[in-house]
Amino acid sequence: MKKWLKATSIALALGALTACGAGSTSGSDSDSDVRIGYFPNLDHAAAIIGKEKGYFDAELGERGAEYTHFPNGNDFIEALETGNLDIGYVGPGPAINYFLTGGDIVVLGAAANGATLIVSREDSGIETLEDFGGKSFCTPGNGCTHNVQLEMMLKEIGLESNRVGGTVEHQSRIAPANMVAMFEQGQIDAAAAPEPWGTFLVEELNANVVTEWNNVFLGEELASVVVVTSSKFLEENPEAVDAVLRAHKQAVDYTQENTEDTLTTINDHLFDLTQNRLPETVLEKAWTRMAVTTETHPDALQAWADASYELKFMDKDPDLTGFVDTTRLDAILNQ
Repeated sequence: MKKWLKATSIALALGALTACGAGSTSGSDSDSDVRIGYFPNLDHAAAIIGKEKGYFDAELGERGAEYTHFPNGNDFIEALETGNLDIGYVGPGPAINYFLTGGDIVVLGAAANGATLIVSREDSGIETLEDFGGKSFCTPGNGCTHNVQLEMMLKEIGLESNRVGGTVEHQSRIAPANMVAMFEQGQIDAAAAPEPWGTFLVEELNANVVTEWNNVFLGEELASVVVVTSSKFLEENPEAVDAVLRAHKQAVDYTQENTEDTLTTINDHLFDLTQNRLPETVLEKAWTRMAVTTETHPDALQAWADASYELKFMDKDPDLTGFVDTTRLDAILNQ
């Protein structure tokens, strides 16, 4: 019980931090700070390292950077749409959904791949995907990246969620912090969890690993985080975009070459926001279940969108033409 109370208090504190984004100024011009958005999550390591190591500030020079962290993709997209955000890091699902509704958004590159873990409660009776029939699972959002990945795997073995008349109960919009409490109290059987929360459930609550990150649908190729901006901001501020992308490259390189300090920096960043730290074993093991990278794999983004349509999360067959433009990042990578 004491271990659970400690785990739950840490999870709740870390989960609450995403509701505390810094304020943003309205409007943007060539003299104002570039407003960069991100989530305080492990797979947003490039954003956190870029901020904490000063790469964004150094590359932007006198123009400078202003940082805002977000609780979820919907809030990030809303800030981008209303002009309160210029550029930043977000999951592919919200970005794709916004693009398909006519939103002004373009993917400049990737920041991480993987980072989805399928886990089940210790005494749930779920050891494999075939055991999901008649059971329940939760995800951070309805039709989110992790939701689509799990439901696609279930569909391939003949199982469907109750959303489309199937026998597997889906509870959506469950924050990772709440997953911890739901697992302990037996309120849910399984989760498609983003990292480090999947590993947190395994290490702190003895959850079963049902499907490792690299065996999840599109696991190794699907970007869990992409770098996006609006075409309007890109057209009006190409030098600022290039500066952010140069800093992004530096941050990705740093994470790949300095794992120990990267994890320490991320944990320090979380501590500054919440006065709590994730257990080191959780961070270290979660780190092996994702890849910080600039490799975008546009085909995987299209495959995810196609799967979302097949699962009836989308009403129209998705066409992502014009959604991804990595030419500026590619040029920087080739310098």
